[in-house]
Amino acid sequence: MPTGLRYFFSRVAALFQSKDFDRDLNDEIKTHLDLLIQDKIQRGIDPAEALRTAHLELGGVTQLREAHRDTRGFPLIDTFLQDLRYTFRTLRRDAGFTTFAILIVGLGIGASATVFSLVDAMLIRPLPFRNPASLVWISNNGDQTDLSGLTVPVGPFTDLRNETHAFSDIAAYFAFYSTGGQRLTGGGVSERLTGVPVTHNFFNVLGVRPLLGRAFTVRESQGGEPVIIISAALWHSRFSSDPAIIGRKIVLNDQSQTVIGVLPDSFDFASIFAPGSSIDLFSPLPLTAGLNRMGNTLLMIGRLKPGITLSQAQAEGNILVGPMARKWNRPGLGLAYASLSNHVSGRLRSGLFILFGAVCAVMLIVCVNLSNLQLARAATRQKEIAVRVAVGAGRARLIRQMLTESVILSCIAALLGLVLAIGGTHLLANLDTLNLPLRAGVHVDGWVLGFTVLAAVLTGLLFGFVPAIEAPAAAVHDSLKENTRSTGESSRQRWIRGALVVSEVGFACVLLVGAGLLIRSFLLVLDTDLGFRPENTVTLRVDPNRQYNTPLLRNTYFDEVFRRVGEIPGVKAAGLTDGLPLGHNRSWTVSAQGEVYTASHPPPDAYVHVVSDGYLPAMGISLREGRDLSPTDNSTAKPVILINESCARALWPGQSAIGRFLIADVARQVVGVVRDVHHVSAEEASGLEFYLPMRQTNDYGSVNLVVRARLTPAAMASTIRSALTPLDPSLNTSELRTMQEIVDQSVSPRRFVAELLGGFGVFALILVSLGIYGVISYSVNRRTQDIGIRMALGASAQRLQGAIILDTLGLAGVGMVFGTACCWMATKALTGQLFGVTATDPVTFIAVLAILASVAFAASYLPARRASRIDPMLALRV
Repeated sequence: MPTGLRYFFSRVAALFQSKDFDRDLNDEIKTHLDLLIQDKIQRGIDPAEALRTAHLELGGVTQLREAHRDTRGFPLIDTFLQDLRYTFRTLRRDAGFTTFAILIVGLGIGASATVFSLVDAMLIRPLPFRNPASLVWISNNGDQTDLSGLTVPVGPFTDLRNETHAFSDIAAYFAFYSTGGQRLTGGGVSERLTGVPVTHNFFNVLGVRPLLGRAFTVRESQGGEPVIIISAALWHSRFSSDPAIIGRKIVLNDQSQTVIGVLPDSFDFASIFAPGSSIDLFSPLPLTAGLNRMGNTLLMIGRLKPGITLSQAQAEGNILVGPMARKWNRPGLGLAYASLSNHVSGRLRSGLFILFGAVCAVMLIVCVNLSNLQLARAATRQKEIAVRVAVGAGRARLIRQMLTESVILSCIAALLGLVLAIGGTHLLANLDTLNLPLRAGVHVDGWVLGFTVLAAVLTGLLFGFVPAIEAPAAAVHDSLKENTRSTGESSRQRWIRGALVVSEVGFACVLLVGAGLLIRSFLLVLDTDLGFRPENTVTLRVDPNRQYNTPLLRNTYFDEVFRRVGEIPGVKAAGLTDGLPLGHNRSWTVSAQGEVYTASHPPPDAYVHVVSDGYLPAMGISLREGRDLSPTDNSTAKPVILINESCARALWPGQSAIGRFLIADVARQVVGVVRDVHHVSAEEASGLEFYLPMRQTNDYGSVNLVVRARLTPAAMASTIRSALTPLDPSLNTSELRTMQEIVDQSVSPRRFVAELLGGFGVFALILVSLGIYGVISYSVNRRTQDIGIRMALGASAQRLQGAIILDTLGLAGVGMVFGTACCWMATKALTGQLFGVTATDPVTFIAVLAILASVAFAASYLPARRASRIDPMLALRV
């Protein structure tokens, strides 16, 4: 065996036989000590003096053991194990401090790990596709927010797929799929499902292989037998994970369709492309001339060829788009490329970084708090540390021991934090009201575990560093005296404690200002006048069955729906719409009849909504001018239209729009002007909008019933079920939603960031108050004699109390100045997240400074009051 390997194994063996080595070393030291004593006695020295001088010559038993520690195997491991045993004894002895430290560090690490799991799922972890870095999101215009502006027609899509040299393949899906537009029947149960038409190569481009069955073929996208591929969630919930599902025929919208594939659990279309929704199945998209005439309908995903960069692909797209625009008469056509990962989660990057920065600030406040507590404990352990110094422990050994204590304490707290993180990530992954992409993938994985361990070690080192270097390695003689008088704090100790309080207040100031700005923004968003009144309003999908296959039959169906719902007690208004506010949207190019438009003065785009009479009062949308739609606005009447105020101003500035003609699908007379409504989001302006009578057009997919009533949602579901079941037995009223739920879901990302940051701010405020209270209480206790002397010399209780409070407010003031200066820089990162307020909003800054000053005053009042009640005579006897 090589010498080095033999040495290694001998050291390992020695490590496990350390007790035997200790026993042999003790025997050897005792024998040597006895020989020295005997030699001195033989030379006529008194036995007691011989024992003392022998110990002096030997140098101390403990020092000899430390000097020969290398005989135990691996000295560092042995030292660490000894420090570990000592740490657990110390922590068990001071159970109160240990419990408090584990609690606050565990809460901080739990919050940090939960936020990191979000960052990991949305920004770090690659998308669940084959080679996701080569996937590119291709849109018409990347700056648009409406689907009509983002999508492209079928013709340009096929041309791009055929002519590109940058992409190995390009796929697409139909952007205007109908949410809940597929009605699954059979087995006595009707269920609304959402299906997305996709090109035959969609799953191949993404690199997704079906768990069961196969993908679509080119022939299936050109017609033939209807086939579908279902999601894993639908397979599990509706078909009990039956492997025989492949080839089975199911009935969707009264039409038999064959299941040819089941997607894997790892593929969640909605989580990536449509956050906040649920996608159940996919069908082949026919690239027909009829679909092309529908205009902009497709969203595209491409896979770059190896070696091709995104910028090279964009340069090619810029060359190809001009000829395509002329060929298909699409002057506004564009091709904007972005990496798919950036499209999915790029808009959330700043918000997630803000949350992560906030949780780091919380952890710094935790570290400062525990540093102060550790410094206080060090004062009570002064005699213990002095004894260790007396028996040979050096400064390096003391620092190592104290850092070991803090790191072990932090690692124990990390176990609590990990439990909290597991619960927090499970809650986030299953929180259906949270409209975030990739939310279902939020969980504790190896990366989160590694982060938790790293956070625990760094936290322990941070809060243990200052107490460790301040460990008293001097004044051993005075520390060992039983009756040493308390001499108070040194100026160095006071400066360190003051600096910690200042930094704690500063971090809290930054965190609270950020939280205040986001909470104010969120409240202003909630205060935004949406143009409709969501309260007391519910909505339900009521698509007519296939038996209502003509406009006349559909209108008859709608009339019966209105009649039955109108007879429900408490119903105030009811109407129909093809799309609800804050949901999917589409836009058409509109023009004022007689107006001349040019390339420099093109006709505008406006959001289109197909609605029935009764929709405006049901949604609480007020009429500004003219009249509402009526049941007589049907296919036999003259074409009419409602427009919003913005559309009226854009097309006929300074004039009344009533009676004028607007060209949309056909020339329509404007009979009413309605209030602007926020249809895209609460933060975005309404834009141009118009409303087509449902009785005069067939250009709609889904049909949503909107009911305003004085009933609770539960009562509405029950009464609507009773009223409409005779008309449509397959109607699923369990899908009834309130408009307030829709509004809440639309603002859920902003609410999520604001609430989390607000929670961190409250936690930081509690820590600051505890930290200030602890520092001032400790300072008062250490200065008992000084306070007693000042009171004996005539200082009044009120004056002492005021001096302590003013000192505390002075430290807090310095911290607030430091924090405010940092805020001016840090809050610039919040600009993109703010609504209605600026990053330097004076109201928020003043409110935060007032709160911090109040907390500092309250935290110092009790110690100051206790100090003012000290009996001078008792204090001087200490």
